[in-house]
Amino acid sequence: MPNKITKGGSAKTSKKVPQKQKYIIDASGPSRDKIFDSAAFEKFLHDKVKINGRPGQLGDIVTISRSDDHKITITTSTHVFSKRYMKYLTKKFMKQHRIRDWLRVVATDPQSYEIRYFNISNEAEEEEEE
Repeated sequence: MPNKITKGGSAKTSKKVPQKQKYIIDASGPSRDKIFDSAAFEKFLHDKVKINGRPGQLGDIVTISRSDDHKITITTSTHVFSKRYMKYLTKKFMKQHRIRDWLRVVATDPQSYEIRYFNISNEAEEEEEE
């Protein structure tokens, strides 16, 4: 009988250092027109972002800040959640404030979203031509 050779050794476990992630939601267009309230949206995010299944308990893990040009910045240190979760919360806020019919959330780059108006003027011109 041939001897079975087992490869042994210590399994090296590498600890992944959690990377900081920074998400930006740009609401400058609708905020300048006083349709989108960026201060209320910032408070909504503070209340609704879930960390370990608990909403509103951000602690030092997540920081949410608003700049003067109506950009909301979400920075995570250890807890990593998806960019899609930010889009979900943005759409939920817009639905609660009944502005979802006029605004949409568009990805501008891998780390940011922009809130834009629907392009209604082109659709109105097409209907007039028919």
